[in-house]
Amino acid sequence: MNDKGSLPLREEIAAAYKWRLELMYENDNLWEADFEEVRRLLPRLADLKGTLSSSPDALYQTLNSRDRIRLLTEKLYVYAKMRKDEDNTRDNYQELADRSQALVAEVDAALSFITPEILAIEEEKLSQFLCHEELSVYRHHIDNITRLRKHVLSEKEEEILSQAGEIMQAPQNIITMLSNADLTFPAIKDEKGNEVALTYGRFLQFLQSPVQRIRRDAFTGMFTSFHNLRNTFNASLSAEVKKNIFMSRVRRYPSALEYYLDQDNIPPRVYHNMVETVNRNLAPLHRYLSVKKKALGLEQIHFYDLYVPLVQKGAEKKYTFEEAKGIVLEAFQPMGEEYVAKVGDAFSSGWIDVYENKGKTPGGYSFGTYTTPPYILMNYTGTIDDLFTLAHEMGHSMHSYYSWREQPFVYSHYSLFSAEVASTTSEALLVQHLLKTVPPDKKAYIINQYLEGIRATLYRQTLFAEFELEIHNLVEKGEALTADKLSSLWLELNKRYYGRHFAADPLLGIEWARIPHFYYNFYVYKYVTGLAAGTSLSKAILEAGEKARERYMHFLKKGSSDYSLVILKETGVDLETPAPLEDTIAVFGRLVDELDRYLQL
Repeated sequence: MNDKGSLPLREEIAAAYKWRLELMYENDNLWEADFEEVRRLLPRLADLKGTLSSSPDALYQTLNSRDRIRLLTEKLYVYAKMRKDEDNTRDNYQELADRSQALVAEVDAALSFITPEILAIEEEKLSQFLCHEELSVYRHHIDNITRLRKHVLSEKEEEILSQAGEIMQAPQNIITMLSNADLTFPAIKDEKGNEVALTYGRFLQFLQSPVQRIRRDAFTGMFTSFHNLRNTFNASLSAEVKKNIFMSRVRRYPSALEYYLDQDNIPPRVYHNMVETVNRNLAPLHRYLSVKKKALGLEQIHFYDLYVPLVQKGAEKKYTFEEAKGIVLEAFQPMGEEYVAKVGDAFSSGWIDVYENKGKTPGGYSFGTYTTPPYILMNYTGTIDDLFTLAHEMGHSMHSYYSWREQPFVYSHYSLFSAEVASTTSEALLVQHLLKTVPPDKKAYIINQYLEGIRATLYRQTLFAEFELEIHNLVEKGEALTADKLSSLWLELNKRYYGRHFAADPLLGIEWARIPHFYYNFYVYKYVTGLAAGTSLSKAILEAGEKARERYMHFLKKGSSDYSLVILKETGVDLETPAPLEDTIAVFGRLVDELDRYLQL
């Protein structure tokens, strides 16, 4: 970075801290060659139409051809998106991303005949087909298709829906470009009075500043920028909600919630139970804010006060990326030699894009495809939150690595419901390692950070989930969404969740506009259930040793070869009950008490 604190250009980042996407495609010409290969294969699919019921071999050959094209198309899309995410201002990769997204829609349309044809096969005949050895690999896959029989449309209708796939992505594409490429934020003054550019990557750093003026200025600068475009953001989110409801009605579901949860075979009671259980247990969160208010010497807690550490001893600690790698490797030791060795390979083999640069997509994620490494995007600044992000995303990547290694392509992608389990298990292992290894005078800081993690996941994401459910309910009842209505609902939820010690500033109402997860189709509840499962699994691994580790490794390797709730029950975690959530809330409550005792010393 230069003296003014502006972000470096992509080419100014050292190669050692960039992911090696050339492991996917050594150059863009090879990407173009695969793109043309998919276009060449697509017409051949037409020859397969109408043949699936003719023989087990015809069904197998069609499914096998589908998997080959999907694998290649997925690789094209992933590469283009990740190249674009490196720097969203580069027109050439915006073009590749658009082309690959269009190709995905074209492939989906070309393959849309498969599910209706499978469902048209008489059940007895299909059962006989599945007795053939070559089709055995597809047994669960076909069972999952027939489970959704009443929600599948005719071949022509399925083709029309597939052709609309690119249009359906418009709200998410609009919000991505608006937020990451076009939206600008003002500079604010740091502790020394120097003007520093406000960015997504620095926003959380500013919110953790011990100086309230800096926290408030960052909050005001960021949220005012969103507020100034509130009607545009409302139009985008309204379009997303309407799209979800349209899809649920076309698929003959009572609600958008039931439609999207059924993709993972999750009953709605899991979602409603989560919201109800957390709302019954808001008292520990209210107590936490009381402790925070007292420790910070404030009359009330504002949103911009939520993230400041209550324990400053350790708050100044910065971790180089090399230090972070070493800590994560040590924390994962209970997972065994093979697992730790593979994490070491990830660090040395170009899986991770480490630092923020101009135009880079903010946040962090794990992404890749069946024949590539499970890459990790970060915007690393050296805070303890970045250390947790590294462990979190590595959990995702290791889940992907083992699923891709152990499962055929058709089951290689674990469900979104299972996705957050491995990441939160990894975070929990990191916490326990830090609590055992940090000096006694810094242990309270780790407790505070862990509390923040639970607050931001279990409580905050449930708030998100309740908001998402409510805005869909409103539109399903015939009401229109407006920016004012969304902001009012957001404020009311924050007041209820955080309680009487919280000051809900009017500007906080616009925060819904900056949450990209509302475009992920009822995704956020999975963070909460994942945390509950991860808390249980990490405890078992640390206490029960090898047997618990083997059950967990079995979970990592299962991919989507069975239903998510079934796979998790095999590890001993039952997310159809409130128990895992209540156990996690109990941990939160105990840690609040422990932190309060420390602060009174």
